[in-house]
Amino acid sequence: MAQAMAEAMAQVPHEEPLVVARNVDFRWPGRDGGALSLPAFELARGEHLFVSGPSGSGKTTLLSLLAGVVAPRQGSIRIAGTDLTTLPSAGRDRFRADHIGIIFQQLNLLPYLSVLDNVLLPCRFSASRKTRAREQAGGAVEAAGMLLERLDMPASLWRRPAAELSVGQQQRVAAARALLGRPELILADEPTSSLDAARQAAFMTLLQRECRASGAGLVMVSHDERLASGFDRRFTMPAAREEEPA
Repeated sequence: MAQAMAEAMAQVPHEEPLVVARNVDFRWPGRDGGALSLPAFELARGEHLFVSGPSGSGKTTLLSLLAGVVAPRQGSIRIAGTDLTTLPSAGRDRFRADHIGIIFQQLNLLPYLSVLDNVLLPCRFSASRKTRAREQAGGAVEAAGMLLERLDMPASLWRRPAAELSVGQQQRVAAARALLGRPELILADEPTSSLDAARQAAFMTLLQRECRASGAGLVMVSHDERLASGFDRRFTMPAAREEEPA
């Protein structure tokens, strides 16, 4: 019996992690100082990871690499089975639009657009996310409305310009935009830095609940150590490496 069970388990295909990075090396062109060197980094599908480290350790650089905004000078970064380092810049842009939602530290909402139009922006750039939104709720507008409701944004605010919202409301709009169309990976860079402790906790509860509901993996960078306990795992960035002189 034990041998039969072992043979059956051996036949179950191993599910590749959502993110697998190996021997990644990166430096910003024209900048002196530290460079990011990352021997290994993984994120399981649906896992929520808290990333910490001192200023200058490369936390935001890590998110830029995972998002495909920049490419390492060596190493590999696989996300959802695709090696980003084999793609040209335009290919990484398309992949990011289809598979990755980002919550920026400065939120990057378009202030003159309404709440609803800001949330719908991913569907303007990704047919895949528009299709998934349609499958989820019957249409992109319906999916956006569903997310806003679940993130406690009343419908009375949906037609207002984003510039008229409070910081906390803007962060919920940014979260809804990142989540629309169920991307596999959500990247968040200090998303609660402008909130007090009570609003931080409320926002994180909403964000993680929606990531769980859609099955999205979450990588969040934060200096606020109090938030780490709510994550599946913590990753501490390695110390910044000084670039050797040429």
